[in-house]
Amino acid sequence: MNAVRNYQKELEKILDKICCSQTAVAEDKAISEVVQVPTLFLHSCCAPCSSYVLEYLRTFFKITVFYYNPNISMEEEYRKRVIEQKRLIAAYNNMIANGQAKGYPIDIIEGDYEPEKFFQMAKGMEQCPEGGERCFACYELRLRETAKWALNGKYDFFTTTLTISPLKNAKKLNEIGEALAQEYGITWLPSDFKKKNGYKRSIELSAEYDLYRQNYCGCVYSKVQREQEKAR
Repeated sequence: MNAVRNYQKELEKILDKICCSQTAVAEDKAISEVVQVPTLFLHSCCAPCSSYVLEYLRTFFKITVFYYNPNISMEEEYRKRVIEQKRLIAAYNNMIANGQAKGYPIDIIEGDYEPEKFFQMAKGMEQCPEGGERCFACYELRLRETAKWALNGKYDFFTTTLTISPLKNAKKLNEIGEALAQEYGITWLPSDFKKKNGYKRSIELSAEYDLYRQNYCGCVYSKVQREQEKAR
């Protein structure tokens, strides 16, 4: 039987190596030009989920947030979430610039809004419950686009904020990410961001920054399921 992987522990080992490299730079100016700060291309599903991830990783990586979520069915909802994502990043960058927080400035790239790609992907899986095969295909759709951009941008790592959610399958997300990493020849950053109270911290940060916190993932199918659960 295969042992259950602890993706948070795997992430911590990578961060420890990065931290050691950064410490060496601080202690020896002569090698500061040799050791570079690694770059991370971070797919984000929304501002609340990214809040903790950015706070956690901004001292280890130069992060570019990639906002690509064709699963969000209504354009008004999509635009609202994009605005919140950009507002949060601006707030974090202001804190860094003013010396109120440690870390590197965060960039953002907004992908194309392509709901038609999601609906094409979801054909035949409309009745799947949230957390099932339709969601797995949606993970792959979004992470594949992330991998392509990460390859073209020559980033050191790519990953997603999605593993912070208790409703998302972290094992499946990491399996998809690792498969795409092999396919595209780039490095996947393993994660299970809900660990170490990551999800709890994201709720606290959402309140602190007064972030719009939606109650469904984004697609019309998850919205209907959430409304049915609420009615019951």
